[in-house]
Parts: sequence; structure tokens; C-alpha cells
Amino acid sequence: MFPAKFEYYAPKSVKEAVTLLAKNKNAKILAGGHSLLPAMKLRLAEPSALVDVGKIKTLAGIKSAKSGTTIGALTTHATIAASDAIRNHCPAISEAAAAIGDWQVRNRGTIGGSLAHADPAADYPAVMLAVGAEFTAVGAKGARKIKAGDFFKGALTTALKPNEVLTQIKIPAHQPSSGCAYVKFAQPASRFAIVGVCAWVKLDANRNVEKASIGVTGACANATRARAAEKALEGKKPDDAAIKAAAAHSSDGMDCLSDIHASAEYRAHLVSVMTERAMKAAVERAK
Repeated sequence: MFPAKFEYYAPKSVKEAVTLLAKNKNAKILAGGHSLLPAMKLRLAEPSALVDVGKIKTLAGIKSAKSGTTIGALTTHATIAASDAIRNHCPAISEAAAAIGDWQVRNRGTIGGSLAHADPAADYPAVMLAVGAEFTAVGAKGARKIKAGDFFKGALTTALKPNEVLTQIKIPAHQPSSGCAYVKFAQPASRFAIVGVCAWVKLDANRNVEKASIGVTGACANATRARAAEKALEGKKPDDAAIKAAAAHSSDGMDCLSDIHASAEYRAHLVSVMTERAMKAAVERAK
């Protein structure tokens, strides 16, 4: 099918993009286009204008500093997966990026586009929640920071305002004796996560879990934290028995989805299985 008629703009700065969004009601940002263009062809989305941010060079790239690592919103999945800086600082992000779609998707799709689209089965949201990422959005009133925990509001819904551009994602500095890992059970055709889990743990001087953070994607309408499992693991020695016991609580309080790919009960089971695997990997890295 063919999309409805729309205006096309290619701004060269974030300021220009924000101005165009404000002037064109129902305009949409075009980044990699893997989510928006198919929806337009099916007439599920009919924006009045596309604001193509692909030529804004300042939106792409990875920068490391003592305070953390910053990823530009236009940075592709392939770039993130191949980045030594990301792999050394937060390997869970590299694992998530490498598991997205196929080569074509990874070489064209962007982290900012994926996060802003907020597909319930996307990989990045679980990681962002677990590692405590912070997003920067720029609108007509300037820039503002949004914590990952406040960003994902529901299926395909985020805290971004209609005239805002997601410009960068900041990953906090690596903490000593901490580790993170991302694992998922993928839908074979699309490679979206039927359930994906990112675990982050920090060990204390006695090698007990001082703090744990677990993000889950694919299971519910939006990415969420497995807080019951986090609480069950904190203060414990992270041996196999403790991890398994904590993982058994990972889906507590979750309203799991049921669709053609998996029932709610099966997704709840996968949450516990993937949580156990992610936590074991994270603990090993923390050691």
C-alpha cells in the first residue's frame, strides 16, 4: 500500500527540527524509519509531515567520560553492538543491540528511534531501566532530562511531548564490583523479544548483593522493573539457589500479555527463566 500524502523536511539542526514540529500539527520524526514507514504504508499512521533528523550530525556518536557514557539518539544498533566503549562500560547494551532484528535493521535503525517508538517487545527499554539511564529531550522550551523509569508510559507511549526531539541517552558511570547482562527469548521471524530481561547487580565487600536492578521487556504493555525479584536478591549471597529463588518472584505483580506468540502464563514463566539467566551472568561479571 501507499502512504497518505505528507510534507517532507530535512532539518540540519535540532533547533530547526523542533521549530518544524511546532509548525506542523501531527508531524512525526523520521530516524531509521523501520517502525514509522511500515505503519504509514498500512495507513495506521498518517502524519501531516515527516521531519527527517538523519542529517543532524550532532545526534549520532558515542562519548565516554568519568560521569558515564553518552549515546547520541541517531547512533545505529550496529554501531552500538560493535563499540568497544559500550561493550566495556555496559555490555548489556551491546548484547541488546546485537540481538535486534537482522543486519539491515541493525545498520539502519537507531537507538533513539527505538526508544521513542516504545514497542512493548523492544530490547533497549529493559536495559535502560536496569542500568538507570537518563534521556535528554529538546523542545521549544529547551532541554530536559527524563529518567528511564519515568520514560515508558505504555504500549507505544512515552513521556516525550509532541514537539520534542530525543537527542541523547546517558548511561551512568560503571560502579566497582557491578555487572549487567541482557538475555531474551526471541520471536524467530521478527527477533522481537517475547520476553527479554536485563539484570544489573552490585556486590558489597563480602560478595553479597548490595543492590539489584532488573528490567523486563516483552512481557507487559511496556517495559517494567521486576522489583519483587530485586528485593528477594538484595542482601543475599548470589549463589544458584538464591538466584533461582529470587527469579521465582520476577513476574510478581506483572500483568503479562497474551497473544498469538505466547500466553500470559507462558510469558510469566519466561520472565523467571530469563531473569535467572540474566542475574547469573550479571553476578559473574560483577565478580
